[in-house]
Amino acid sequence: MATTAVTDASFAADVLQSDKPVLVDFWAEWCGPCKMIGPSLEEISEELSDKVRIVKMDIMESTDTPAQFGVQSIPLMVLFKDGQPVAQKLGAAPKSQLKAWLESQL
Repeated sequence: MATTAVTDASFAADVLQSDKPVLVDFWAEWCGPCKMIGPSLEEISEELSDKVRIVKMDIMESTDTPAQFGVQSIPLMVLFKDGQPVAQKLGAAPKSQLKAWLESQL
């Protein structure tokens, strides 16, 4: 399953009420490191689709949710389980590191 976009309007249904863990990638179009990790997150989304959903939130289009969770730097990945943020990773990293971090949190 490829990553999907979420907005302030869909965040509660797509993330907080999800029956499986959800990794939210807070990003922006102008963010170079965000663009660097995008393809890796797409691949990880496919590889771990049975364990986790990966979604992307553009902080320029949806501003309320990033503000609510104190997003000050991007890329920021926040893992939600049962509607609660349980882990986060700031900054770009190689796919192997992103996947290892995510798997260690699931």
